[in-house]
Amino acid sequence: MAPDNTASLPSPGTAVVTGASSGIGASYARHLAAAGHDLVLVARRAQRLEQLADELGRAGTGAVELLPADLADAPGRERVLDRLRREDVTLLVNNAGINGYGPFEEVEPAVLAQVLELNVTAPALLARAAIPGMRARGRGGVINVASLLAFAGALGPGPLPHRAVYAGTKGFMVTFTRTLAAELAGTGVDVQVVCPGYTATEFHRAQGLDPVADDDTDRISVAAPAMAAEDVVRASLAALGTGEVVCVPGLADPAAVERLLEAEAGIRSGSGPALAARYAD
Repeated sequence: MAPDNTASLPSPGTAVVTGASSGIGASYARHLAAAGHDLVLVARRAQRLEQLADELGRAGTGAVELLPADLADAPGRERVLDRLRREDVTLLVNNAGINGYGPFEEVEPAVLAQVLELNVTAPALLARAAIPGMRARGRGGVINVASLLAFAGALGPGPLPHRAVYAGTKGFMVTFTRTLAAELAGTGVDVQVVCPGYTATEFHRAQGLDPVADDDTDRISVAAPAMAAEDVVRASLAALGTGEVVCVPGLADPAAVERLLEAEAGIRSGSGPALAARYAD
């Protein structure tokens, strides 16, 4: 393990990482453990969590607590919420999610419901459980993992996936994070949304309700340029340390985010009593 850019993170305490059984979540766990954080690892696949805990134990890092849970399931989520309310939690990484890719009218409603539950409801409730304690203590952080697909709403499928609900949930995550970060400015609680592009993990291969099998390993299933999960996490932790609310790991020109803010301000200028001329007879 060779984490970088962690010097400005919340001082080591306990980091709760969801979706920690593989990919980006497992990479967060490795970086944070090596930076001195104790860990609470959350995912559905207990065997994968045990394997990661064994790896971290061999590396001689801090305490690792395993909390197998399905965050789309209310009882499982409640166990995680209870853990987040404890005083030792200094960082929450909301990484768990599923994609539910497919033409909207063909995807099973049960799959769409779980995408919404896991990608929207769970991270909002987990943040709600963690933040009051962080704010009372004057320190802490929340990292929400979104996707560049949050910014691809007007583009049809091919080469992008069919993604109406998934992209909508990631758009929620971006707006939720930015608004929450503004609300918490000056409190000592930092909030970030990281928006990776195509990443070399197994995420894109599990499109229904079931995760990839425990004995499978992280692989990408199509030949396409993909960023390593390790680099996504390196960028995210560096950005959290510098107060960058929207982190796009592969974005060479950060001014693009500023231009987005300017465009939004222009759209908000439409608030007022006067009807735009093009709508008036």
